[in-house]
Amino acid sequence: MKEIITQKLNEIEQNENVKILLAIESGSRAWGFSSRNSDYDVRFIYLRDIEFYLKLEKTRDVIEWQLDETLDINGWDLKKALRLLYKSNPTFFEWANSPIIYRTSEQWQKIKERAEDYFLTRAGFLHYFNMAKSNYKFLKNDIVKFKKYFYVLRPILACKWLIQRQSPPPMEFEKLVDTQIYDNEVKSIVLDLIEMKRTSFEDANIKKINILNEYIENHFAILNNISNTVKELPNRIEKSYTELDKLFYDILINS
Repeated sequence: MKEIITQKLNEIEQNENVKILLAIESGSRAWGFSSRNSDYDVRFIYLRDIEFYLKLEKTRDVIEWQLDETLDINGWDLKKALRLLYKSNPTFFEWANSPIIYRTSEQWQKIKERAEDYFLTRAGFLHYFNMAKSNYKFLKNDIVKFKKYFYVLRPILACKWLIQRQSPPPMEFEKLVDTQIYDNEVKSIVLDLIEMKRTSFEDANIKKINILNEYIENHFAILNNISNTVKELPNRIEKSYTELDKLFYDILINS
């Protein structure tokens, strides 16, 4: 599949007249709990030529290349990516920390070296906490899609990581499980679920796991109390766009 993805990336560069600076896996395969029939969530950051950025007309800053049962491929223009970095967008940091890299570049490495200067704990915490709460409604019936446990547990553990370390949480779910779940019984159940998901199909159902639901609800209460303090943390970067402007200009001129 890597060869097919590389071919797709080459097609994008040729047909869209762009240079791809970074291409990664962003979904369950990067998180480490893909199913037998999980698709490939390929995300990329690209650069166009100088003339494109000098146009007066409004231009698109995303490329949506393919979406089917096997491949989900789309990307951001570099200018969009840097604006999102300035806002400490959590998805930017997930792309930056993906363990599965299809393509990278010297230009991207320059960006990554500066990325954590723009990280805000508040933005990450609120993003993951809202994600966990919005997915928990799928775990309240007697029979549930067990992949939803991952879409609730991962953001909860990411919130715990953020509170403890004030740094972007790792993409890999097992790293979060290892460092953030202290109850051995819960940890064992979650690790078993990971193995089950790797051998199951994406829409597989299981009986609700009461121990996990109790763990989740207890942590919702804890995180809800913490969220009041987190909301008082800085919600914007205390510096101008100047450094990112210069970085964007240098990459654009020298590419």
